[in-house]
Amino acid sequence: MSTHARALTRLGFATLVLVALVMAANHVAARLAFDSGADVMTAVAVRSGVTGVATALLLVAQRVPLTLHARQWRALLAIGLLIGVQSIWLYSAVARLPVALALLAFNTYPLCTALWARVLLRQRLQRRLLVAMIVLLAGLALALDVLGASSGLGMSGQWQRMGVGVAFALAASLIFSLALVLTQHGAGDVDGRLRTCVSMAVAAVVALVVVGARGGFHWPGSTSGWWGLALLTLLYGTGITILLTVLPRLGVVGNTAIMNAEPVFALVLAWFILGQAIAPMQVLGALIVVGAVLWLGVRRH
Repeated sequence: MSTHARALTRLGFATLVLVALVMAANHVAARLAFDSGADVMTAVAVRSGVTGVATALLLVAQRVPLTLHARQWRALLAIGLLIGVQSIWLYSAVARLPVALALLAFNTYPLCTALWARVLLRQRLQRRLLVAMIVLLAGLALALDVLGASSGLGMSGQWQRMGVGVAFALAASLIFSLALVLTQHGAGDVDGRLRTCVSMAVAAVVALVVVGARGGFHWPGSTSGWWGLALLTLLYGTGITILLTVLPRLGVVGNTAIMNAEPVFALVLAWFILGQAIAPMQVLGALIVVGAVLWLGVRRH
């Protein structure tokens, strides 16, 4: 399969926008769980394990063939490992940053996808991609308030407060974009339900190993926290299943840009549910980032 984006139907476009909304709501729900005592590893283990079991039951009920080539199994195991690590790092960012900013830094993955395609598949970087990267970095600098002007903390104080969270989000972006490229080129012909099942099972094992090494689960300490844990599990399972099923058919380079609606959805939901707000200049930066990536990816063919 080609990595290049294909022309989107209205249904394909609407589906990716819906996934962006679902995944944004998932991260807001995760912050509810974290704020009431749940930790990152517990959230990743629960959501991945439940999603893996649910898709396994779906495979059995619908009698989906489970025969795979050795190459496909290797790709699925690698994808699962990458998604497990990405999940841990992204939730670590969400636990440390306002949800919208964590997702904004993470949603650089459409550009990272194009870079991985260049490195692994020798695809030429288009001029519009290079322009988009420059604009995106400028917008990201405003959104993250890298100079500390909006917060009044100065550069040193701002990065002392946000640096670890931003690093987690950007690292998660690199890992997730690699998983998307491997999904299309190593397992693009595998049934989406089977892809999700194996990937989530491996991600759950990764999380459970870390949970065991850290002394066990840390559960929410309030009703709202339990609702957050339940909702993040339901929303993530739904979103990742649709994403891993639909996106390889559409092409991962370019069409992933539509997912940059996610930080905008998160900004609204986090303000309404969590009371999180960011400065007007940061909102401007967020819009620049989203606009740059949409300009890159949403185009006529």
